[in-house]
Formats: sequence, C-alpha cells, structure tokens
Amino acid sequence: MADVRVDIAQLTEDQQLALQQYTAVTNQDIKDAVPLLQRCQWNVQIAIARFFDGEPAEDPVAVAAAASPPQDIRRQEVLANGFGASPRSSTSSRRRLEPAPRIVPQPENQVATQAPLILTLLLAPFNLVYSLLSKCFRFMGWLLPPLRRLFTPGGVNASASRRMASGRRPLNPRDTAARFVREFEEEYGPHDLPFFENGYAQAFDLAKKNLQFLLVILVSPEHDETASFIRDTLLNQEVVDFIRNPDNNIILWAGNVQDSEVYQVSTALNCTKFPFAGLIVHTPQVSSTAMGVATRIVGPTPPNQFVTKLRTAMQSHIEPLNRVRAQRAEQQATRNIRQQQDSAYERSLATDRERARKKREEAERKAREEKEALERQQAAELYASNLVQWRKWRASSIAAEPPATEKDIVRISLRMPNAERVVRKFAADADIEELYAFVECYDVLQSGESVVDEQEPKSFQHEYKFQLVSPVPREVYDLKVGGTIKERIGRSGNLIVERTDVDSDDEEE
Repeated sequence: MADVRVDIAQLTEDQQLALQQYTAVTNQDIKDAVPLLQRCQWNVQIAIARFFDGEPAEDPVAVAAAASPPQDIRRQEVLANGFGASPRSSTSSRRRLEPAPRIVPQPENQVATQAPLILTLLLAPFNLVYSLLSKCFRFMGWLLPPLRRLFTPGGVNASASRRMASGRRPLNPRDTAARFVREFEEEYGPHDLPFFENGYAQAFDLAKKNLQFLLVILVSPEHDETASFIRDTLLNQEVVDFIRNPDNNIILWAGNVQDSEVYQVSTALNCTKFPFAGLIVHTPQVSSTAMGVATRIVGPTPPNQFVTKLRTAMQSHIEPLNRVRAQRAEQQATRNIRQQQDSAYERSLATDRERARKKREEAERKAREEKEALERQQAAELYASNLVQWRKWRASSIAAEPPATEKDIVRISLRMPNAERVVRKFAADADIEELYAFVECYDVLQSGESVVDEQEPKSFQHEYKFQLVSPVPREVYDLKVGGTIKERIGRSGNLIVERTDVDSDDEEE
C-alpha cells in the first residue's frame, strides 16, 4: 500500500495519527499525503483545506521560515541613542520607528481634581456658607434682574467668555470631527477628501484591525503656512487620488489643534511644528498589537514630494502587513473548517438524538399499549368470572314457575337474542326484576347445575345489558321504573329481548 520512499515507521505517533485522519477524509496516496502534511506542519485541518481548495501560490509558512528573523527595534533604538544618533536625522527605513500611542481624550468640562481630605474638611463650613449665599443671590437675581447684572459682570456672556478663554467649546470625539469637517468645507469649499468623522481612538483601532494605514493631519489656524499647505498640497488632485485609492488602504483623520482631543494627539506624537502629517501603521515585527509612526511630514511640502514620502513609507511596511494578512486568512480558513466540522457534528448529533427519541417514544408507546391491553384482558376475565358467579347466585334465588292450578299468574312469551322462543309463567306480584333475572340466568337454569351454595361476588356491580320490548305497539319495559310484572305487562305478553351492548362490542372490534 505505501510507497517505498515513505517510511511510516519513522513518523511519530502524532504524525501517524494525523496521516491516518487526513487519508481517511481525502483518500489520497500516502506518498503525496506526507509531503503535503509536512508543508502544513502536520496540521490536518489546513492540509484538508489545501487539498480541496488548492495550495496558495506562495506558502506563507515557507515564506515566514525563509525570512530573516525580525530584529529588535527597541534594542536598535537604545544603541542608536547611545551613539548619539538623532531620531529624525534620516527618512530611510532604518531610522527609529516611533510607537504610536492610542489616545482616549477626556473633555475639559469633565476633568475634575479632588482636594485632599484634610483640606476638604477644613473648607466644608466655608463651602456650605458659599452655597447658601449663592442660592440666595440667585433667587434675588431671579426676582430682580438688575441685581443679577450688578453681581455678575458680563451677564449672559459670562459662559461664552469662559469658553473663549479655553479656546473652543469641548465636544465629544464624533462631534469634534464633524465640526472640523464643517469648518474645513466653509473655509476651503467642497472637496473629495475622505475624512474619518469620528475620534482618533476609533480610527486607530480600525486601522489596527483591518491592517490599514492611518494618515493623521494636524493643522493650526494660527500658523501662516496652514492655508497654503491645505490648498496647494492636501487638496491637490494627485494627493486626493492617492488617499482615495482603495489599493493604498488609507484612513484619513484630521483635526484642529485648538480642540482638546487633537491637542492631546499632537502632544502624544511629539508634534512641534504645523502643519503636520503622520503615517501610522501596524508593526508586527515589534508585537502583535503595536502601532508605529512610519513617517512624518512637517511643514509645507510639494504634492509630488508629499505623495512620494507616503508611498516610500508604505512600501517598507507592505510586506509585513501581507504576511499578517496571509496568516489571518489561514487562521480564518482554519476556523471556518473547524466551524463546519462542529456544525456537521452538531447536526449528526441532533439527528442521532432525534432518532433515539423517536425510538424511545415508540418503545414507550408499545409498552403502554401492551399494558393497557393486558389490563383490559384481566378486567374482562375478572368481569366474566364475576358474571358467571353472579348468574349462579341469582339463579338460586329465582322462584320456581307457579303450578297450573295457580290463578293469579302472568304468562310471558320471550324471544331470546338467538331467536329461541321461551314461554314461562310468573307470579302476578313478582317484581319485574325477576323477569330480567330469569332472562339473564336462563342458560344456567337450563343447564341444571347446582347453584345452592353460590354466594354473591363481592364488589361486583351487575348491570343488565339488554331490555325487554313489546313489539306492537312498541314499548320498552325499563327496569329502572320498577313495579310488578302484572302492573307493567298485564296478564300476558309477547316480549323481545334486545341487547343494549351491541354497539359497544362493535366499536371494540
């Protein structure tokens, strides 16, 4: 079965198990399966995926193994600083890659400082008095508006003056970005720049998640070169096309340093001159979550030089990003295969459970039907036994037929269910139940068995399952009405015995 060039005995136990699982699914020859498993680092799921989907043109595992080991950038920075090299002295790819921090700003109106506990306790009485006085003056100012203008210089414009003292009104990151875009359009007119209208932290996270480049533009209206940079460079069609090109994967985030969030970003990026442009990218050679500043463009820059610097910085980081993308794609393929296997297993398990449930319910139904049938059979046997005993007992108490010399008698002609004609005489004062008992016990009386010692069966409620009917005119002599035979029928009568349990017997059959 195995090729002579493949010695399975030299494989480890785990490798043999992986080979067995792979060949069971793909049914591939061992001589072809072993090299594929070796290229996949003996990962069965990845090997199965490559068998059905085809192998990539460039093996990411081989590329990662052939690539030179990543150098420790932080160690290079320490050595470069030790020799006195300037971090911004060169624009080549070997310069120090500065880390790009993630900034989560806090609005200025929400910043609060807490005084020491002892100072708070000492100033508590003064704070209470100040609070009471301020409330009183506020109430008086509400009653007398001239008083309010007297005690609050500036009147209504006090809050506006406080906002102007700090520069601009603090807003949340989304509103700050929207305000910048609105002011940008009012100042420079319509444009095609795809500004990211949200906070810096959201743009930072999106770039790291999707392995995109984050282009940060920081401007200051107080600098004279800001307007020329925006009109001549940023709004240049070549720069706009480069930023909007989907192949470049650029997220554009810009802001005014007069805003709180943008000022914090400029401080974190060590920005000292405006206008400022920084390209931030994920740096997998440092760590799996690190983001670094790939290049800085400070001051007014011609459009072609601006695009060239961005393209050069991006080219030096495309290869590591492609490796990470390939690794993520392979991991996603592995997760998809695992999810498909788990889904197939769950469906199979659900099918087995459903089959077991139906089988169990069918067994329970059969057991229940057998139990009910046995109970009905036992009840029928017990009822038949009690009925026989009751008939014998009742036959012993039926009075004998009166002699021919008796005058006060009733002559009854009965037609039995089997079409037999029976004629018998009864005492005139006999209850009609006596006539019913005679019909019920007729077979016992005819057999001549000795029934003297029979006793009435206990806990047995006998019920006559027939009725006596006079055919012309039709009249039913119901047993529940009671009365004597003479009162109900007269001196003589022709009666028919009709069964009342025929319908129930047919339903049971």
